[in-house]
Amino acid sequence: MRNDPASPPLCVKVHARDNVAIIVNEGGLPRGTRLDSGLVLVEEVPEAHKVALVDIAEGEPILRYGAVIGYANTPIAQGSWVHEGVTRLPQPPSLEDLPLSTEVPELLPPLDGYTFEGFLNDDGSVGTKNILGIATTVQCVAATVDFAVKRIKAELLPRYPNVDDVIAITHSYGCGVAIQAPGAEIPIRTLRNLSLNPNLGGAPLVVSLGCEKLQPLQLMPASTLPVLTEAPYIVRLQDERHLSFSDMVASIMEMAEERLIRLNARRRVPRPAADLVVGLQCGGSDAFSGVTANPALGYAADLLGRAGATVIFSEVTEVRDAVHLLTARAADEEVARSLIREMAWYDDYLLRGSVDRSANPTPGNKKGGLTNIVEKALGSVAKAGTSRLAGVFGPGERVTKKGLIFAATPASDFICGTLQLAASMNLHVFTTGRGTPYGLAMAPVIKVASRSALAERWGDLVDVDAGTIATGAATIQQVGEQIFHLILDVASGRKQTCADRWGLHNEFVLFNPTPVT
Repeated sequence: MRNDPASPPLCVKVHARDNVAIIVNEGGLPRGTRLDSGLVLVEEVPEAHKVALVDIAEGEPILRYGAVIGYANTPIAQGSWVHEGVTRLPQPPSLEDLPLSTEVPELLPPLDGYTFEGFLNDDGSVGTKNILGIATTVQCVAATVDFAVKRIKAELLPRYPNVDDVIAITHSYGCGVAIQAPGAEIPIRTLRNLSLNPNLGGAPLVVSLGCEKLQPLQLMPASTLPVLTEAPYIVRLQDERHLSFSDMVASIMEMAEERLIRLNARRRVPRPAADLVVGLQCGGSDAFSGVTANPALGYAADLLGRAGATVIFSEVTEVRDAVHLLTARAADEEVARSLIREMAWYDDYLLRGSVDRSANPTPGNKKGGLTNIVEKALGSVAKAGTSRLAGVFGPGERVTKKGLIFAATPASDFICGTLQLAASMNLHVFTTGRGTPYGLAMAPVIKVASRSALAERWGDLVDVDAGTIATGAATIQQVGEQIFHLILDVASGRKQTCADRWGLHNEFVLFNPTPVT
């Protein structure tokens, strides 16, 4: 209830150095409210927004997470609402003099004995789902493939009960694009690696038009398919044997059934937690995300790392202003420099588009109390936990290392999710403060709410309530352990996520930094 008089006024101060705290109470607190510390609000402060704990003079730093998130552009009185209008964005950390592996964390004791039930693939990867994926080389064939998928689900899939789903990997790429331009390798390798995701069982099928720039053998060379080198895996709609639309659909369905037979023979088997590739993402973030959901997910990420798993975090613009914290944690200088290269590439990319980092956060993020990208980044990196950074991969690259990995992506939820799937993610954990019905067809998405009010209001869309941390009802460790065990249950098929229960699956969205011709 808004401003419930029965609820004591609460605020959260993250670090001893901080001169602001965020209001916990749903609906915010009115002017005149006295906090337990004796601080009196001199104006209404909305829920999740910051209150000044001391007088802050014009030009002085505003501190949250023990770091500078901005500078006061006007005097801010103790007890005042600290928002975007009274702050100035600081400069990002220079990429020239960052700490390189200066504070590498000690390896934590391994966690042995944790397993899940997964689908073992011929290349050694393991799926948390057993899905037939139908790849496409060009948007021209998308409607035909979607039509075929509907028929496959209705007519064929019921005969193969061990196959979870059939999905079309459709997109807007493939023709009318600068296919040889610098950066074109990003969407091409993304599409290739999407088709090789562990949850698709190593049985891809490619549908081509025939005349497009992105030809099937460029998208999916036979060398990438050691299991299927002797089997046909391409349907070209312009082949002369297709005398009608019905012929095209029949060809897709015939090849699909061959793969369904193979996938249906698979069964879940016990696998070590080390076979998990878990992607971490935040979307619709608020000021609680960096206090509750993200630190709890970071605790779970550390547990996964101790169990030998691969943990992927991403979102370049939501890491850039906290990059100095990560280069110091890099396993060695080469990893640190790889991270710096990805940051520099994205700085140049934004510069070419005449956009700077202030384009993030969103209006919803700001309504949720996030003043600027610095505050957002400091809260975002909390989901990466505390372990050493083991590796860095570019957009669309397949991750081939264990441990904590940075896979470079834009911050867009849909592009990030697509690129993490290409990186071989077999399970996704998504934190949110504002709420979103986001989901993926290719991998389960566990949704973690940063506020209990959101978890209660959207109880059929949220899998974990991390808002209990803000009220003191639970600790970061307790919620982190809850997320860790839920990951094992969902990966095993023992529990279903809310997004999968409703069939909420967003479209694939490619990152294409090259010109459209």
